[in-house]
Amino acid sequence: MMEQWSEFNVAMAGATAALAGLVIVAASVNIAEIIKSRTLTARLLAGVATLVLALAVAALGLVPDLEPAWYGGLIIAATLLATVFQANATRLIARDPAPAARARPLKYLIGFLPLAAYIVAGVMVWAENPTGLHLAAAGCLLAIVSAVVVSWVALVEVLR
Repeated sequence: MMEQWSEFNVAMAGATAALAGLVIVAASVNIAEIIKSRTLTARLLAGVATLVLALAVAALGLVPDLEPAWYGGLIIAATLLATVFQANATRLIARDPAPAARARPLKYLIGFLPLAAYIVAGVMVWAENPTGLHLAAAGCLLAIVSAVVVSWVALVEVLR
């Protein structure tokens, strides 16, 4: 079931690892300003955690002879771990008195999109439904988009 996805997984493992490193380096340039804001640090951490989730799912997809039930279970477990970081960022954003109330959901909902895709993917892969692999691919792409958007917004907000 997973052999057809090896090239995609190789590409995504490399891309997400590189992007996670770039986000960390970009944040380190303005780290003194970033750590002054609890919401910025939490959002960046959630973005990096989502990229690491995408990296882990892609790398696990390359493990030879990994049974779909194990792969699906590992996707679910890794996603639940990454969700902790997104939930913390959401909690901090919701309590932040500074941003406009109407902008709050936009600041955290994007982070939940890849997580939702990965949870459903994990369940479907665990049930040996090949469509779960398509959802895992969507989760990976959503993780990249989400992390880039969150990182860009966080780095721009630092300079305001």
